[in-house]
Amino acid sequence: MPLADRFLTIRRDPHSEEVLARGGDPEAHSVLQRAGFVPVVRIHETYHRAPTGLAEDDETRLAAEAVARLRALGYHVDCDEDFDTDRRPVRNLPLGASVAHLGERIREATTTEEAADALTELTASHDGILAALEEVLIATAEFHEGLGEAADPHIASRLRYLADERLRVIRTDLAHTRNELADRHAPHPGRSICAEEVPATERERSAVCACPPPPRAVPAPPAAVAGLRR
Repeated sequence: MPLADRFLTIRRDPHSEEVLARGGDPEAHSVLQRAGFVPVVRIHETYHRAPTGLAEDDETRLAAEAVARLRALGYHVDCDEDFDTDRRPVRNLPLGASVAHLGERIREATTTEEAADALTELTASHDGILAALEEVLIATAEFHEGLGEAADPHIASRLRYLADERLRVIRTDLAHTRNELADRHAPHPGRSICAEEVPATERERSAVCACPPPPRAVPAPPAAVAGLRR
């Protein structure tokens, strides 16, 4: 990680009076969003701003909370004096980390059963992650239906479409993949763990194990040395 990604600034812009946060890596951006900031994506940069319509005191509290959370994770934050704080809150593990752990389980899986077990957490019909995501989309659609602005019914309709059509395709495909893996009962040929055991049928008992030798790396040719011109 570049060292520059560990530095951020959170200041009130002297021209627009907006509270802006700049710098940081994707983890810092997630911290800013959880503190209440809104991401702004431009061609050459991504920065964060406080939500519109906040009172100045609320903006100050929001910025101070972001400073506290970022510094608790070891980020260097340069901020206005009003946003400075010595508080260091304890960070709870975000829900996304639990989902990302399933990816690690699949990357470390050595059998189809292990991969299927991890995918089950996503595809379980009643309480799987994708089923919960569908509930979130529907709940958000219902929320928009009662907000009262002209665009809200269209947003609600779009969210229901995502739940009914797009998410359903993902759920169906992943469930099929999970079920297919569950039926295979096979080790992954590229991830089998060597037990260093010699089979009883092995005549050469001096062998270390029955695993084939690892592929031999082909040495890279030496770099050509240019001779001096005469």
